[in-house]
Amino acid sequence: MFNPKIETMSREELKVLQLERLQKIVKYAYENVPFYKKKYDEAGVKPEDIKCLEDIKKLPFVVKDDLRDNYPFGLLAVPMDDIVRVHASSGTSGKPTVVAYTKNDLDMWSECMARLIVAAGGTKQDIVQISFGYGLFTGALGLHQGWEKIGATVIPASSGNTERQVMLLKDLGATALVSTPSYALYIAEVMEKMGYTKDDFKLRIGLFGSEASSPEMHEALREKLGVIPTDNYGLSEIIGPGVSGECLEKCGMHINEDHFLAEIVSPETLEPITDEYGELVITTLTKEGLPMIRYRTKDITKINYEPCKCGRTSARMEKIRGRSDDMLIIKGVNVFPSQIEGVICNIEEIGNNYEIVVTRENYVDNIKILVELVDASLLHNYAMLDKLTAKIKHNLRTVLQIDADIKLVEPMTLKRFEGKAKRVTDLRKI
Repeated sequence: MFNPKIETMSREELKVLQLERLQKIVKYAYENVPFYKKKYDEAGVKPEDIKCLEDIKKLPFVVKDDLRDNYPFGLLAVPMDDIVRVHASSGTSGKPTVVAYTKNDLDMWSECMARLIVAAGGTKQDIVQISFGYGLFTGALGLHQGWEKIGATVIPASSGNTERQVMLLKDLGATALVSTPSYALYIAEVMEKMGYTKDDFKLRIGLFGSEASSPEMHEALREKLGVIPTDNYGLSEIIGPGVSGECLEKCGMHINEDHFLAEIVSPETLEPITDEYGELVITTLTKEGLPMIRYRTKDITKINYEPCKCGRTSARMEKIRGRSDDMLIIKGVNVFPSQIEGVICNIEEIGNNYEIVVTRENYVDNIKILVELVDASLLHNYAMLDKLTAKIKHNLRTVLQIDADIKLVEPMTLKRFEGKAKRVTDLRKI
């Protein structure tokens, strides 16, 4: 463990610490951010009303539009003189979501990342290649500073130029890879295309994030790259990566609860729920530059508070099932892309890359899934194509409870992504 005192703290001690920090951050935000003062005054709540952790439900939620409406620095709690770094989200429309950090925020962020890296098997002896895009995106520098904090050797490769990525992995002897899971699979495809096998590399662990991934995708990463793959989770509005991450037991992502207070609420009623899936809401307990109190992440998960076999006592998030705002509703059925991915990655005749296309004809929604064949010669074997298509449709029907059209395409013909993969094309909005 990187910080055993915190990572094995009893639940009772942790709750005392969380309440102390919650009371402090609510007062801090109320006194230093006009947005929070106005919001809390309108809701009829004062900082002194927070007497126990359950009182957090008295506070109104914060959503992404609040950051956009206060662009760029309207939510800062400190003068710009105290801000040492700015990041921004890669929004698909409009202005980006800008976030800012004090020196103490960066130190806290590095600590959180170091804990999760060690939990995932990272050590000072590792040589890690970071294949996230560097820049305003929080992923690359977030992982970078965490690896440096534990004393590892960092290769800031950034993303793109995948053949060069493969060359660096091999020539520099990288033992760890940081990227999106979809880009890691693409790197594996390029390795094979260049005539390499996983045995030609020294890779042993992979820390993957920035997009949801299924257990089946992790198994493919293990098989193709020879790594122990782990998930890590974060979002720029909260801190970036570093909110939570898997240990080697791979039974949920440990939350850095001394810095982030997590709740699960019903996406429909926004009331707190326990022991079931719902929307994750996060409060930053120690962030100075841009405190976020009851931020609705829109990510669907659930939380397990039982101690982990690894010895850590922090609560664990389940893998993100999807998002409450990009969940597809097809013929009245809730469909998450991760469910489709789980089916696709379990069929050996097809690759791990896919695209979901949603259309509407005569007021009826239809879903088509494009998947790549592993063997292009199958395109000329119509009997095998029909059999494989039927198999995919059957397996998807079992999981989704609806029918999907399947289109099998040649290997390496679907778009690859160096950053977060865009899996869904929803033509109903056009």
